[in-house]
Amino acid sequence: MDGAMTPSHVEDYDAALDALNAAKDTWAQTPVADRILLLSQVKDNLMTVADAWAQTATRMKQIPEESPLSGEEWTSGPYAVMSACNGLILTLRQIENKAFLKNLSKRELTTGQLAVKVMPHSIWDHLLLSGVKAEVWMKKGVSAANLPDHTAIAYDIPPTARKGKVALILGAGNIASIAPLDVFQKLFLENQVVILKMHPLNDYLIGFLEVALKPLIDLDALRIVKGDGASGAYLTTHAIIEELHITGAGATHDAIVWGIGAEGENNRKANKPQNYKRFTSELGAVCPTIVVPGPWSAADLKFQAEQIATQKLHNSGFNCVACQVLIMPKGWNRAAILMANLNAVAQKSNRDAYYPGTAERLDAFKSKAKTYRSIVRGAAPSLIVNDVDDSDWFKDTEVFGPAISTYEMDATNAQTYLRSAVAYANDQLYGTLGANILIHPKTIKEIGKTQFENIIADLHYGTIAINAWTGLAFLATACPWGAFPGHTPQDVQSGIGTVHNTFMLEDTERVVIQAPWAPFPRGLLSGQFTLLPRPPWFITNKKQDKVGRLLTQFQHRPSWSKLPRIFLNALMG
Repeated sequence: MDGAMTPSHVEDYDAALDALNAAKDTWAQTPVADRILLLSQVKDNLMTVADAWAQTATRMKQIPEESPLSGEEWTSGPYAVMSACNGLILTLRQIENKAFLKNLSKRELTTGQLAVKVMPHSIWDHLLLSGVKAEVWMKKGVSAANLPDHTAIAYDIPPTARKGKVALILGAGNIASIAPLDVFQKLFLENQVVILKMHPLNDYLIGFLEVALKPLIDLDALRIVKGDGASGAYLTTHAIIEELHITGAGATHDAIVWGIGAEGENNRKANKPQNYKRFTSELGAVCPTIVVPGPWSAADLKFQAEQIATQKLHNSGFNCVACQVLIMPKGWNRAAILMANLNAVAQKSNRDAYYPGTAERLDAFKSKAKTYRSIVRGAAPSLIVNDVDDSDWFKDTEVFGPAISTYEMDATNAQTYLRSAVAYANDQLYGTLGANILIHPKTIKEIGKTQFENIIADLHYGTIAINAWTGLAFLATACPWGAFPGHTPQDVQSGIGTVHNTFMLEDTERVVIQAPWAPFPRGLLSGQFTLLPRPPWFITNKKQDKVGRLLTQFQHRPSWSKLPRIFLNALMG
């Protein structure tokens, strides 16, 4: 099927929707044992196409042949999908009486909220992501006692009484695993069948997805189609479609809900949506990274420069959760070294910009700045750096590409500075998807664990990464992924609802994920008990292609015998 809308597309879409509609209740009533079997079959099928999937995505994204950066297409493609299958299988095997909740550590936060630790969970988590931990902070009112009432609620309905729905998912064009993970959300957490319209930029994945997800397609629980904007518009208004989900731009969401142009704006103001269907979304943000002053060593300054470069330049900068604003302490005596290290890392990251419209977006970025500097990256577009104070435009506009704003704040002491940075991020920057904090462990100790947790509680983002990148929580599919709750269709910002979330937690507020301050073996010298070397998702990792492939193979069939090769390549990265 070609991308442009044609009469034959209408026939194909209608036939697909008729099949889904006929099967929706059957899918909703599918026994848990059958669902586990289906996910196991998906894993096996996925493994047969994983290599071709990663190679094709590498080529289509213009990553040089044999480049370690092809590892990004492993970890954010087949690996993430394989990991999600494992997580869902684990939960479904213990779904009776929600027994899996007994194996999740819980604690009460300083705010009185419940925190549920979702990582590490298995022995494999402890070994492969050593030192990484993630908690899901639940909304107020959820307690350890009533947590089962806020978990896997679709499974509370007796199977024979379940009724299905037909959902439309509009896929994203940047990260390969987004679309299939969104499909899993609808199928396994919400009991809905899905028509997935792939984004035209990566609909080359359809052949691989049709093989991997064939067990679901054979049951008429899933259909995957191509199409342009007109195709998407046709599907969003189709009578059979009952719910919608999009990962993409806020403008697309608003056009679907309210309409376009002046009419759409008038509809929004009058609260007269054109589309009343339930609509969940993940729509990006102007995401901050807060650098907290402290006793950073020369090695720390180099490692965290790699961290910031990854937050900005992973996938060539085409991530909804890429760092957009780097918040720095004014007058910090280590700031100049950190920025010089960041320049050096960026200069070596000469990956081309594959996403359409990059040149125009970078030109707009430069045109709004009073002054800017360019970090030359060979044949790739330069990384553009400016001061966010040049214009409110930089606070409100997500730049999808290699550009970053900086903002300096007074830093009389770490705690006061961090509180001010949190307030700035909350009040000045658009969206609430993800925020990163880079802070030395000694500085956390000086602030105090309780005070630090209180400060984190004031940072209103769906994912907060401490000494990590929020993209790690995307890959760790046990973590719910989405905006901080509270957005509305009138002011959708980073979106409504969550996806991933293989423990099926409902009424979640945010994820807080933390990684070791320093990599192995240096981390051991600073008292951190971690075996994690330079993370495989870092753009500077020289073995991430090898590690990505090995981790995917491991997720397919976990085995102690596979660990030595993973550890060896990880250490060499």
